[in-house]
This record gives sequence, structure tokens and C-alpha cells, in this order.
Amino acid sequence: MESPNQTSAQEFIFSAFPHSWGDSVLCFVPLLFIYAFIVVGNLVIITVVQLNAHLNTPMYFFIRALSFLEIWYTTATIPKMLSSLLSERRSISLNGCLLQMYFFHSTGISEVCLLTAMAFDRYLAICSPLHYPTIMTPKLCAQLTLGCCVCGFLTPLPEIAWISTLPFCGSNHLEHIFCDFLPVLRLACTNTQAIVMIQVVDVVHAVEIITAVTLIILSYVGIVAVILRIRSAEGRRKAFSTCVSHLTVFLLFFGSVALMYLRFSATYSLFWDTAIALSFAVLSPFFNPIIYSLRNKEIKEAIRKHMGQAKNFFHKTRDLQ
Repeated sequence: MESPNQTSAQEFIFSAFPHSWGDSVLCFVPLLFIYAFIVVGNLVIITVVQLNAHLNTPMYFFIRALSFLEIWYTTATIPKMLSSLLSERRSISLNGCLLQMYFFHSTGISEVCLLTAMAFDRYLAICSPLHYPTIMTPKLCAQLTLGCCVCGFLTPLPEIAWISTLPFCGSNHLEHIFCDFLPVLRLACTNTQAIVMIQVVDVVHAVEIITAVTLIILSYVGIVAVILRIRSAEGRRKAFSTCVSHLTVFLLFFGSVALMYLRFSATYSLFWDTAIALSFAVLSPFFNPIIYSLRNKEIKEAIRKHMGQAKNFFHKTRDLQ
């Protein structure tokens, strides 16, 4: 219980950012570039998939949905990081902190579910190619995507609601670069309740991550078993090439997420906490548009085609002037 002489903190101050102005600017510039690249890159993928009829397949439907989620996943944290880097008082209100945690985790969990659905899609495409068009219909794709988002936006609600009832007194310095469950819970006044909450959060995250990873691994075990039965090397290469992008994104995202949320009682230094958080909150989304465009022949060709059309349009407009 909160004692009568305690006043609950109404804001938190991020203490993991550089203290000097020069270091803050050095961090601000690349972070701004990365955020702009993430937004523009994912918008390009969404637009290209939408405009090209031959890309209206289940795989590209899921890639488009993932790109949409990536924009909001990064928007939940990076704009606040950018403003904090240029501010003298790097604060966030309690309600703002709760909202940031909610949208960051809801979009993140939606991505986890969507990556699992994409593994299922690749499994069906390779292991049941004859039945694939009748099973993976546009309706099922939409239902799976909607289910991923519903799961993602409902799962963090109990945790956020519980944290909102905790009193925060004493130090309001948050040792992180954005609001996340464990750094916020460490500032709660009620030690016993906070410890229980940390354990609950650990278990919830572990179940989410292990379930998704298990399903994805099982999908790829089936995929590899089928690929190994293909006699020609060219056939094996072609079959596996359709999975490379998804597998790379899966390893990048889940690797860093597991380091952060499957540590249980283990603690890292502030430097490693910040580095791991940046890897899954900033770097992983930064590489995703590169992986899905530069590593994807069909999207590259579609981008070239539209760039050529845009170039011709500007040439004609200039000639008319």
C-alpha cells in the first residue's frame, strides 16, 4: 500500500542518453536517418506491393502488413528518443510512458505473431504446393493478419493496467532510452508487488517468445525435410530462396528480443541494456526493408520499373516546360 506521505511520480526522466550536447547530436543524426529510412523504405514496399498485380500473393500480403506494423512499431519509441536527445529535460509523463509501453509491445507482439503466420505460409507453399492456392486464400490471409493484430493489442493490456495501479515514488530516473516494463517496474514503491509483477512479465514474455519460436522452427523443420527431397540443386536453391528473407528477419528480431526478455533474473549493465534495446527497437526494423527489397528479385524489379516511370514522367514534364 502507498503510505499517506508518499506522492506518486507523475513523470519519468530518461537517464540512459548521453549527457553532453555534442554526443547527443552525434546520436541524433544517425537515429534520424535510420528512422526516416525505416518509414520511407516500408512505405515504398507497401506502395510497390499495392501497385503491382503480380505481387498480390499471400507472401507479399504478409510482407506489406509487416511493413505497416514496422512503421508504427518504431514510431512508438524513436520520435521520443529523438526529442529527448535534443532536450535538456528528457522527461515523459506517467500516462505517456504507459502509452509508449502499450503501443511498443502491442505492435511488437503483432509482428511476432505475423512472422509466425509467415512461416506457416512458407510451410504450406513448399510442403503442400498443390493445395496452397485453395488453403491460403485472400480471406485466410486477412483473417490471420487480423488475428495477429488482435492478439498483439490485447496481450499487453493486463500488464499495462496492473502497472498503472502501482505507486511510483523516490527516484524517477528511468535507466533506459524508452519506457519498458522492467525499467519502469524497478521504480515502483511497493517492492513485493513489483517483484511479483516482474516475474509475471518475465513468464508472459517467455511464453510468447518460446511459443512463436517453436512454431517457426517446426515450420522450417518441415520445409527443410521437403527441400532435401528435391533432387535437383537448382530446385532446392529456388525453394529455399523463398524463405531466406523471412528466416533472416526472424533471426535478427528474435535473437535480440530473446536476449532482452528471456534473461529472467539475469541483469545487464546499462550499456548492454541500451545496446540490446537498440538492436531490436531500431536496428532490426532498419534492416527489414533492405532484406525484403535488396534480397527480393520481384520487389527490386518492381521498384526499378516505377523509378523508370517516374524518371520518364519528370523528363516529359521538363520538356513541356
